[in-house]
Amino acid sequence: MSEDVVTKGPLDIRAVLAALPHRYPMLLVDRVEEIVVDKSIRAIKAVSFNEGFFQGHFPGRPIMPGVLIVEALAQAAGVLAVESLGLSGSGKLVYFMAIDGAKFRTPVEPGCLLSLEVEFVQKRASVCKFAGRALVDGKLAAEANFTAMIADPPAN
Repeated sequence: MSEDVVTKGPLDIRAVLAALPHRYPMLLVDRVEEIVVDKSIRAIKAVSFNEGFFQGHFPGRPIMPGVLIVEALAQAAGVLAVESLGLSGSGKLVYFMAIDGAKFRTPVEPGCLLSLEVEFVQKRASVCKFAGRALVDGKLAAEANFTAMIADPPAN
């Protein structure tokens, strides 16, 4: 007996905004190419010179900070978790708990399309583990494993 595979995508920026609470300047996922529910996501971050961090990182050689590349991977994982766990519209948030094995292989510069590939390593109702890779033109730019928890938003 074969398992049913549910795929979604592409998802435009409106669908990304519906899945994530992040907004400018912290929204780092521009488009979702494909989600394989309960398994993986492929998303895109269009890296533009107009982003504020390039003003100081680094003048004369703009490079996207590694921590923001990992954040982009985590946001893609958030979309994957929301879509896979049926949490869209629930108000639930996906919070980082741990980052392991982060490695940065090549600089990410303005004008790049950063491809974000994330897959579930472990999926539970409140804690999920992911493996993520960020690529530019098919070349590995960064990779990390991370854990996130699903939680209610803070009380107002």
